Amino acid sequence: MKLDINRAWTDALNLIQTNSGVVAIVAGVFFFLPYFALVLLMPDMAQSMAFEPNSDDPSVVMDQIMALYADVWWAMVLMIVAQVVGTIALLALLRAHDRPTVGEAIKIGAIGFLTYIVVMLLVYIGMGIAGGLIMGIAIASDITALAVILGIVLLVALIYIAVKLSLVAPVIGTDKVYNPFAAIARSWRLTKGNSLRLFAFFVLLVIALLVVSLVLGLIVALVFGLAGPEVAAIGAGLFNAILNAVYVVIMLGVLAAVHRQLAGPDTEAVTETFE
Repeated sequence: MKLDINRAWTDALNLIQTNSGVVAIVAGVFFFLPYFALVLLMPDMAQSMAFEPNSDDPSVVMDQIMALYADVWWAMVLMIVAQVVGTIALLALLRAHDRPTVGEAIKIGAIGFLTYIVVMLLVYIGMGIAGGLIMGIAIASDITALAVILGIVLLVALIYIAVKLSLVAPVIGTDKVYNPFAAIARSWRLTKGNSLRLFAFFVLLVIALLVVSLVLGLIVALVFGLAGPEVAAIGAGLFNAILNAVYVVIMLGVLAAVHRQLAGPDTEAVTETFE
């Protein structure tokens, strides 16, 4: 089945609008609040990242980065947990039929959390090993052209795999597939024949969101900047937290719509049609 990008976008907006109430609750709890809390509880984090690189001693930069992560690792872990659980829960709420309650969706998110993490670990470890071997061969050959070619091939392969596995989260949240290998296989099957379309769709969507965020960011910075540095910092954090929640909702709405289109109607939906 060929993906209809226009239909996917329209369906995404309809799914979000139809479920706007519960979507707002989940997005607020799992995407807005954790991000905003991180900004308020760690005001020095941005300043810590704003060091000037020392070209003469790059190890100093790396030490600063590692020291920063050593201080905030627990917050990053909590953020990841909230993001993953919220992602699966939100996708469960965006189902076309048999929508769960918010509590049931959060339960699905909690159950699917481990599945999603295992999938990501398998992918990152696999790509890391494959990428290390390929780049090792390129470096060992000492041929610049070969290194460039293999680097390009590796990049294309990584993008291809990312697109093929883009529906893992909807498979977990919507289809309730909790076996990580089964989730990977189903996402791979659903995206078959639509990899280029999906890639183009995702790229256009990201570019559009980036442009909008840049324009709005400049306006917000100008408005809050007039009230002083402290207000500007809080205003920027609030704006970024809202933007984060909105963008996540849009991206997950798109994934839910794409999954719905490529997976076809639910069995339950077909049954209801003929009853």
